[in-house]
Amino acid sequence: MQFRILLSAVAISALCAGTSLAEDLTGTLKKIKETGTITLGHRESSVPFSYYDDKQQVVGYAMDLCHRIVDGVKAELKLDRLEVALNPVTSATRIPLIANGTVDLECGSTTNNLERERQVAFTITHFVTANRFVSKKASNINTVEDLRGKTIVSTSGTTNIKQITEIGAQKGLNLNILAAKDHAEAFLMVETGRAAAFVMDDILLYSLVAGSKSPQSYVISADPLSVEPYGIMLRRGDEAFKKVVDQAMIATYRSGAINAIYDKWFLQPIPPKGINLNVPMSASFKKVIASPTDSGDPAVY
Repeated sequence: MQFRILLSAVAISALCAGTSLAEDLTGTLKKIKETGTITLGHRESSVPFSYYDDKQQVVGYAMDLCHRIVDGVKAELKLDRLEVALNPVTSATRIPLIANGTVDLECGSTTNNLERERQVAFTITHFVTANRFVSKKASNINTVEDLRGKTIVSTSGTTNIKQITEIGAQKGLNLNILAAKDHAEAFLMVETGRAAAFVMDDILLYSLVAGSKSPQSYVISADPLSVEPYGIMLRRGDEAFKKVVDQAMIATYRSGAINAIYDKWFLQPIPPKGINLNVPMSASFKKVIASPTDSGDPAVY
């Protein structure tokens, strides 16, 4: 009799613990647990981070990392199944869609900086790039000073367009700055002569040049305008969710899985054209892998 009472007490205790666990969940984890769905924001043309391939499937380096985070969330919540909903975002919409709860993770090529950290949170840095510009070789544009009086383009809602605007004002370059809806449109403006240069993160410029009709016709500026650490965005103030996300990223680095993921997208042919970007892992990113950080301070890198 006492044994049965003890078993009942253990069962009730376990049930209460399970109920308590569910009740303790807050924010994004609670929403995911209740709906059985996590929503990933993705880009349409941020090669090789997040883009549509020739089968209109969303693929990319950042997408692979986000799927590892999804696995971490699924394990944390002890879910047998977790649906992944995909929601396209642009440079202009990505922060609002994270902030208002439409998107849980933004899987793309978003720079983590101190200004954005006041609006959203970032997980561990997954790439370190620099702000440069691409132009046609025939234009003979090599330095920022060579941009004086010219029409240039950058993508709306990016740190790049803000930086070149500030640089132009500081140096009195009299720039005519156009804002494109995405990277593909911005590069097209240079390709068709509507702009003399496209200011953007160099890894994205390398990707666009490599995939263009005439890669040998373009040159990317040598001197960086800034250092740009990329991070996957999530909602600010949701520490429980961020802890799970960070743990998944750190586990990816510590296990060495990051090496195969990186090689797949930067050192091997990628869809849709089978182009090899041939961009070895930088010393700055190797430093992040050895000592994971979510800092938005360029000096850290």
